[in-house]
Amino acid sequence: MKTVIWGLLIPFIGTAAGAACVFFLKKDLKAGVQRALTGFAAGVMVAASIWSLIVPAIGQSSGMGRLAFLPAFIGFWLGILFLLLLDHVIPHLHMSIDRADQAEGPRSQLDRTLMMILAVTLHNIPEGMAVGIVYAGMLSGRANITAGAALALALGIAIQNFPEGAIISMPLFAEGKSKAKSFWLGVLSGAVEPVFGGLTVLIASLVIPVMPYLLSFAAGAMLYVVVEELIPEMSSGEHSNIGVVFFAVGFSLMMALDVALG
Repeated sequence: MKTVIWGLLIPFIGTAAGAACVFFLKKDLKAGVQRALTGFAAGVMVAASIWSLIVPAIGQSSGMGRLAFLPAFIGFWLGILFLLLLDHVIPHLHMSIDRADQAEGPRSQLDRTLMMILAVTLHNIPEGMAVGIVYAGMLSGRANITAGAALALALGIAIQNFPEGAIISMPLFAEGKSKAKSFWLGVLSGAVEPVFGGLTVLIASLVIPVMPYLLSFAAGAMLYVVVEELIPEMSSGEHSNIGVVFFAVGFSLMMALDVALG
């Protein structure tokens, strides 16, 4: 159980570490560093979606013969549609920042801050659920998910959360808030991950028969995040090949860990 608790906390620690940049950096993270971290996280999440989620989901449904793909297919699309709905219901992170930058009047800075915190916080919910589902699959013993594969996924999401924590804390400090308050607001944006991850573990353990759907749901949700947010971020601006190289590093590392520790 300690392994699960630490696994659920790792993505939150990534957010907190990013928020702590407000104490050490005078400016934002360099663009090259952000692209490298984003590319690495994207590579880890794509590899984890395949080997740690979709492949085990299909394996659990092997009794269905030629239709063994069906639960994974359905769960995958449910994950995609869930994130698509989430993007329409809540303000998208980049869209929120762009609109706030265009706002006029004394409330523009407050609106920008609130939208950033809201967008990042709600964006972290499906990521926490994905980690929770993987650890639930590991605990069930029926999903062919190893502790190493689950840990690698948690670490990949933590790396992605690092720049997100900085995205909140450093602009807050630049707008006049204290370093301590800016840090804690950044930390709180990631607190939803272990909460929803823990709830997912509890719920998933009660519905083992639908584990293939849950695993592929997490895969769909994560791949949506990768294609919608991480790939555009790692490819933007000059020297975008940095993001591509670190995507390959993250993908190959996650693949190796999943196979070696499996």
